[in-house]
Amino acid sequence: MDRIEMLDLNAEDFSLRDQINKAIETVVERGDFINGLSVKSFRKELESYLNVPHIIPCGNGTDALQISIMALDLPPGGEIITPAFSYAATAEVIKLLGYKPVFVDVDPNTFNLDPNLIVPAITENTCAVMPVHLYGQCADMNAILKIAANHNLKVIEDAAQAIGAGMEIYGKGRIAAGAIGDIGGFSFFPSKNLGAYGDGGAIVTKSEELAVYAHSIANHGQTKQYIHKYVGVNSRLDSIQAAILSVKLTALSQKVERRKQIAQLYNEAFASNEKLAIPERSKGIEHVYHQYTLRTKGINRDEIVDLLDKNNISARIYYPTPLHLQTAYVENGSSAVKKLHFPNAELLAETVFSIPVHPALTDEQVNYIIETINKICSDR
Repeated sequence: MDRIEMLDLNAEDFSLRDQINKAIETVVERGDFINGLSVKSFRKELESYLNVPHIIPCGNGTDALQISIMALDLPPGGEIITPAFSYAATAEVIKLLGYKPVFVDVDPNTFNLDPNLIVPAITENTCAVMPVHLYGQCADMNAILKIAANHNLKVIEDAAQAIGAGMEIYGKGRIAAGAIGDIGGFSFFPSKNLGAYGDGGAIVTKSEELAVYAHSIANHGQTKQYIHKYVGVNSRLDSIQAAILSVKLTALSQKVERRKQIAQLYNEAFASNEKLAIPERSKGIEHVYHQYTLRTKGINRDEIVDLLDKNNISARIYYPTPLHLQTAYVENGSSAVKKLHFPNAELLAETVFSIPVHPALTDEQVNYIIETINKICSDR
């Protein structure tokens, strides 16, 4: 079996190649490389696809989170509750803007923020909650929204890995990930389910007021050219990337369905494996499987990943060190790191590994992955 990579963009985009090349060529011919027609078109197309009122394209997923926080005008120095198990960008933007990230533990089965642990973490300085829809599954937003309403907190969604996911919100029907809280951010990094050929991101909100403000912040705080009402940043999705994303958006639903099919095959194959825990699907909460992530039980995760590599299967560890153990994101540096303890986040950091789930996988490759993992586990 040839090597199976975590991502195969050449295979995944093969059927779209001519359309993508034509879209790039059109932008080059027009010469509207910044805020061009393709950016405006992509914004409208994504709003329609997600059934959300306001999308603000920007430079990348991290900027989307930073601008989202800036647009809320939170009290200076306030505390933002966020999961201890996530990619660093979540805590990074909180710290960069002068707020304090307050970490809480996660559910070891869904990998997402545990709502039961939010209230104990709230203080008089808490101003927002920032859940992460990790690996493509929405956090329990019904519980989070209820807590936020009871404590007058803003909700900022890190939906970087969850484009196209959503969930049923009590009394409101299905709402797309990113638009459930006050404001949220997407990433279009090439490896994402909807990925550009470079960096890209977007902010999403139901509020027209927040949308206007976020758009201004992303464009140097301008309300019109050379009129700067706010302190802003320079974060724009360029026209070529927008044109590529428009083409790829047309195939997103089909590709997400293929990810779900592969994930179901994995679930069925690994459910009876006593040395693995499959990712839990929460009722009423959608999963778009940006990653398919297993957890080892009683066997060495790093050994499994190494053996998969030797069998030509790429596997990745997302993430090997939780945020509360990262010196950069806690007060008083390394001395504070030693005092924090979130057992579920630490357990996941030691036991999770992700396997290929991209839509270009063939059934033969999926079966080979299943057979190889089960054999490796049976030998341990």
